[in-house]
Amino acid sequence: MARIDHHVSLLFVPGHRLDRLDKALATAAGVVCVDLEDAVPLADKAAAREAILARLADLPGGRLALRINGLRTAAGIADLAALMTAPHLPAWLLLPMAESPVEIEILRGALGAHCPPIIALIETVAGLHQAAEIGRAPGVQALMLGAGDLSAQLGCAFAWEPLLTVRGQFVMACAEAGVPAIDVPYTTLNDEAGLAEETRRVREMGFLLKAAIHPAQIDPINALLMPSAEEIADAEAAITAYRAGGGQAVSFNGRMLEAPFMRRLERIAAFKERTHA
Repeated sequence: MARIDHHVSLLFVPGHRLDRLDKALATAAGVVCVDLEDAVPLADKAAAREAILARLADLPGGRLALRINGLRTAAGIADLAALMTAPHLPAWLLLPMAESPVEIEILRGALGAHCPPIIALIETVAGLHQAAEIGRAPGVQALMLGAGDLSAQLGCAFAWEPLLTVRGQFVMACAEAGVPAIDVPYTTLNDEAGLAEETRRVREMGFLLKAAIHPAQIDPINALLMPSAEEIADAEAAITAYRAGGGQAVSFNGRMLEAPFMRRLERIAAFKERTHA
């Protein structure tokens, strides 16, 4: 099973522009997600669905995700029906506008044992209230914040300060459910400084991945979210010192190591085999 926590970036590609897919796959994005929802005009959804399902057999399955339409829409029901008979499925399915674990049950029930791991998008106030329950639902591997729709519902700007409380609530829900948190894309293009600042902030908050809408955003995201060789070496040394101390609080390089801090260091050290093998 493909694991989303082996990656730090997710790049969206419009489902009706599959001419961009090869370019997206050529980037260092951990996950490339073909989007059948917001990026595709209603008139193009059927053709986009047919085109991507026809190509799945020829694409690198370990990196490919598919965002279907919401299950409360006709397009979403059509997506689900097509997936039920598709000979090949992507590594992950992104379910937008998730507001209840029941939607996860419906998706998994329809696809059965072949259902890929699910990434549920939390994009409404109702979804945010249910985020921990959705994250705990069987088959859910991660939650992604969809702050565009959420900011529209709240009537606030799609910007850092107005959405800070939302991000905090979302990360806590992910922690409660025990699943990785994926941050919304940075939608201002040609602003690498702004992208870098937001990516640093979400890393400090506990987000594990950040989505992107343009290939040029991938390298900056990877550079900031992927632990460096120095960070990994430091984490490994700290873990060794902690274990040598019998699992009790010890002093290491001027800082105190205790059990709560070790979980984060173990997560950093685990990146060695994923990114620096």
